Amino acid sequence: MLTINGITVRLGGRAILDRATAAITPGSKVGLIGRNGAGKSTLMKVIVGQLEADEGEIEMPRRTRLGYIAQEAPSGTQTPFEAVLAADIERASLLDEAEHCTDPHRLGDIHDRLLAIDAYSAPARAGRILLGLGFDEEMQGLPLDSYSGGWKMRVALAALLFSAPDVLLLDEPSNHLDLEATLWLENFLKGYSGTLVVISHERDLLNNVVDTILHLERGKISLYSGNYDGFERQRAERAAQIAAASAAQEAQRARLQDYIARNSARASTAKQAQSRAKMLAKMQPIAALAEDPSLSFDFPSPTELRPPLITLDMASVGYAEDSPVLQQLNLRIDPDDRVALLGRNGNGKTTLARLLAAQLSPMAGTVTSSGKMRVGYFTQYQVEELHGDETPLQHMTRAMEGKTPGAVRAQLGRFGFSGEKATTLVGKLSGGERARLALALITRDAPHLLILDEPTNHLDVDAREALVQALNGYDGAVILISHDRHMVELTADRLVLVEHGMAVDYAGSIDDYIDFVLGRNQPKGEKKPKASKAERKAEYRARDDSRALKKAATDAEAASIRLAALCTSIDQAMADPAAAEPALASLSMAELGRRRAKAAAELQEAEALWMEISEQLDRLAA
Repeated sequence: MLTINGITVRLGGRAILDRATAAITPGSKVGLIGRNGAGKSTLMKVIVGQLEADEGEIEMPRRTRLGYIAQEAPSGTQTPFEAVLAADIERASLLDEAEHCTDPHRLGDIHDRLLAIDAYSAPARAGRILLGLGFDEEMQGLPLDSYSGGWKMRVALAALLFSAPDVLLLDEPSNHLDLEATLWLENFLKGYSGTLVVISHERDLLNNVVDTILHLERGKISLYSGNYDGFERQRAERAAQIAAASAAQEAQRARLQDYIARNSARASTAKQAQSRAKMLAKMQPIAALAEDPSLSFDFPSPTELRPPLITLDMASVGYAEDSPVLQQLNLRIDPDDRVALLGRNGNGKTTLARLLAAQLSPMAGTVTSSGKMRVGYFTQYQVEELHGDETPLQHMTRAMEGKTPGAVRAQLGRFGFSGEKATTLVGKLSGGERARLALALITRDAPHLLILDEPTNHLDVDAREALVQALNGYDGAVILISHDRHMVELTADRLVLVEHGMAVDYAGSIDDYIDFVLGRNQPKGEKKPKASKAERKAEYRARDDSRALKKAATDAEAASIRLAALCTSIDQAMADPAAAEPALASLSMAELGRRRAKAAAELQEAEALWMEISEQLDRLAA
């Protein structure tokens, strides 16, 4: 049992937690929820001992192993695989001791304990966790310092999951994950045998994983059994009860006030009036459920444009010359499109978004867009680049230079920045408020196309719902990149899968894609008898061979695409030198001919190799 017993925490003279109390039974999966700034992370830090409470205590059985993600991402020359294995401190210690132990009795005890904690299967377990969080076999062997902060935090999460603590505490674990890794994490947490306490604004995770909701509001904790949808139903019922009680109280208050007014001056009834006046003074108002009147998203409607807004024709895009991230892009965006880009991080979703936003130029092919089209492009970088020592009003005034103060205030008001909020320093705003300000800034000129790259990272559940409603009421086109599949499901009516260097329309629904990622509802063969050790070794060798062949097939396919694009570019240069790519424009016709012949020969070889490998893969699969 984990007991939160009368916890009070004051920060800056304000009570963040006010005698918060709750009891969590062993094995529970608990969703800790509340509006941004309610104190969820503060409570979790008190539980793990990183923050001392002013009053109250946390009670739990002795030797309970708590797991909480490290504040600093791991770094150094250590690989992700090594970092995850090192998270099991007991295993690492026993293995080290076994290497130097000369006492046969102690050595026997060590090996017994290693068997008891399943130490020998640990490498396979670590690899599966890393793979689920997006690290393929090659990535698992690279040094940590070669990764960005977001990927390092994935390693920290993998290490925490691998350590399998008795009580697992997770604070917004999906913030650094893509949709695919989020789905894997949700599936992992469903089967977790210990106690789970997770702070999350992911409605699907809260519905599919947790069995208890702890709602933190005004420093107090309320416990609800069931998932998030169950919490909302109970919350709505409570709101109706409170509204009815408040109305009844107001009616009683009105009757008392009327009696006092009519009877205070009469000697015969003065005492009764005084008594009722005391009763009225003692009457405590029934508090309505907390609502945030500033929670607002209202995208201005753009002027009408004829379709299409953007057309990509055999376009390639990337950051280094002769090394495109995406190729052969054929895509059309119309004014009423609602498109969600799917695919793991690193596959090129953001690169495609930047191409559509005209932040990147095509390396090959064409991108045609309406000359009058305006684009609003939201990224997390815009939130981070806001000036903390300036107000929303100063930001918007600068962005809307030449507009009247009324127009500036009106745009801020659309996103909840009215009155004092408009003149509050950005540094004092919550993460969700800063995200709303960034959205207000990018939509100031009523864009025809909104491109939103992970817009929900700083938004709580209610704010996400408000954003969904605003997007569904917006008259322009939307391109959405999000790991929040609830938002994808309610907002997008078209899915585009970005993988293997290409972007193609996905024919199924988001549920179909989830099943595909998790390997569910896939055709299954008949159950086979348990394989012998020799058969398992052969199976492992075949799996390794298959993996190597698949990589070779992918490389050959990529080479074919690159060489085919090069042949096309040379053909265009030979037909119209004036319109040729810069790298080809200065070459003579003879040189172009030689390069064309060489590229064609290499293309033929790459295609032949791809066909040969594909046949080998087919034979292995048979």
